[in-house]
Amino acid sequence: MPALWTHSDKLLLASKSATRLALLVSAGLPVETQDSGVDERAVEATAAQERLDPPALAGRLAAEKALAVSRRHPDRVVLGADQVLAFEGAVFHKPADCDAAKAHLMSLSGRRHALHSAGAIAIGGQVVERFLASADLAMRTLTDEAVDLYLDLAGPDVLRSIGVYQVEGIGVHLFETVEGDHSTILGLPLLPFLAALRRLGCLAL
Repeated sequence: MPALWTHSDKLLLASKSATRLALLVSAGLPVETQDSGVDERAVEATAAQERLDPPALAGRLAAEKALAVSRRHPDRVVLGADQVLAFEGAVFHKPADCDAAKAHLMSLSGRRHALHSAGAIAIGGQVVERFLASADLAMRTLTDEAVDLYLDLAGPDVLRSIGVYQVEGIGVHLFETVEGDHSTILGLPLLPFLAALRRLGCLAL
């Protein structure tokens, strides 16, 4: 069978995200994962001092993750990715517990927010490609009872999401409209990523 991936080693994903891994595997890419070890809050603090907007913050986080792993594996093609949820000038983080998750959802209820998903490819300790895509989501107006039911149905896994939802699952019930590529919403814009790999000569297709 002819090979899609032309590099001698597998793609190295600088993340332990099961969702991003699944997206890459579904695209037929050979992938290994490694936690970047990047202190995201420290990166965000520096970005705040520099007054980076949410898309630029997502790009900074993705690049830092890619670079951290690339320095350890300079011969590999390393992908770093991150996603920022921007709502009325604020950046949301993953909720610490169910109470925080409920407050999070009630803030988004009846309003629109944006997801900015960025990626960076590093080789030899240098970023060689960057890409970004955004999605716009409008959440339904939710009652306290609806949010409680949703959190019970969704289970604890939903706390790993910055938006406290997974649109590929039961989280789809929360929305009126979703505008944007599905992979962007999941945290890794596949089409610009694959275009970047083709520019680097890593794909035969």
